[in-house]
Amino acid sequence: MARYLTKIVILGAQVVGRALMKTLRQELQAFEDAARMHETMTANSRDSSSSARVKGMTLVEAQQILNVQDLGDRQAIDTHYQHLFRANEKSSGGTFYIQSKVFRAKERIDQELARLEELAKAKATSHPASPPAAPFPSQGESQSQAK
Repeated sequence: MARYLTKIVILGAQVVGRALMKTLRQELQAFEDAARMHETMTANSRDSSSSARVKGMTLVEAQQILNVQDLGDRQAIDTHYQHLFRANEKSSGGTFYIQSKVFRAKERIDQELARLEELAKAKATSHPASPPAAPFPSQGESQSQAK
């Protein structure tokens, strides 16, 4: 009887050990997959969302908070910011949390506008202004070449 009990205990320990090892392998594989995915995501979005990771707010979220669709309309951005910032002051019954969200949204949009201006300046300096070449000869040129 002791022999059977020993076999049962050993078989039970083997089953539990195999299950534990299988679970540990699965967890390790999931961890490696997540690390690879995170590395890929950060490599692909290093320029555009690095500020979102720092501030915790995406550009789309900032546009929704300030109710702005066009980033080129700075007047609307400033107007909406001023209105929302004043409306959420403590003295007028607002909360600091919402006021700080409005401030962070304005900060994020300003940061994106600065980045776009830098890209435009870099593009302008890398491509000097030269007159575009005409791909097709004008009618006068084609008639003179035919003679």
